[in-house]
Amino acid sequence: MRRITHVAAALALAAAALTTLTAGSAGAADGSWANCPYGAVCVYPQNQDPAASPSAVYWSYGAHNLSNQYGNHWVLNNQSGGAHAHLCRGSGGADCVYDIAAQHGVWYDLGPINSITLDRP
Repeated sequence: MRRITHVAAALALAAAALTTLTAGSAGAADGSWANCPYGAVCVYPQNQDPAASPSAVYWSYGAHNLSNQYGNHWVLNNQSGGAHAHLCRGSGGADCVYDIAAQHGVWYDLGPINSITLDRP
């Protein structure tokens, strides 16, 4: 019964996070969202659900190579003005397979992902 309650609570938190994602709300008054600063793209530790404390924060446009990122992670795009982030299989931003719009996030297996790009609108 404890396991079912734990799973139900985790699903409720994930649903609440997704509702926040799709509503476009940045969260705190300073614009941070799940401790991801406004204007940044954040990657959270493996299986940290809900997203609480990022393990990597990216600010600059362009490609950012990842290393030692396996399993499921939250990736939140807290950029403004329609800037997108892309998850890419190749290093240096090659072979991008997933687009994350500004003020959205995704729970994604980063095992096959080798880079993230931050792209101007």
